Amino acid sequence: MFDRAQAVLSDPEAAKYVWGTGVHWYVSEEFEDLSKVHNAFPDKHLIFTEGCIEGGPQPGEWHTGERYGRSIIGDLNNHLEAWIDWNLVLNEKGGPNHVGNYCDAPVIVDTKKDEVHYNSSYYYIGHFSKFI
Repeated sequence: MFDRAQAVLSDPEAAKYVWGTGVHWYVSEEFEDLSKVHNAFPDKHLIFTEGCIEGGPQPGEWHTGERYGRSIIGDLNNHLEAWIDWNLVLNEKGGPNHVGNYCDAPVIVDTKKDEVHYNSSYYYIGHFSKFI
């Protein structure tokens, strides 16, 4: 992340057109990289732009919410300014998804049973949203 941000933000001509850096969840536990980018370019913003739990819906599992909580806390403690989920609502399969990469989401809507399920990640996001 730092190398990519540095390549653009170190170029004064390119940097004047860049508001900040968006990061995805691909290497979500390397929080110190956010501080590294912030310290090198303190006038630029940092936002988390995509995260989800892969492998389809995991109803009733708390580890999914715990991952969200750990990520949100680690990110915010390292200068991140916003955290955006990839999909807040998915169907009972964890889609729709054009490549078949089904995921879990804070809210799963069972379109066959006409039911709505709130997963642990929903409550974690709600907690942070209420207090930050």
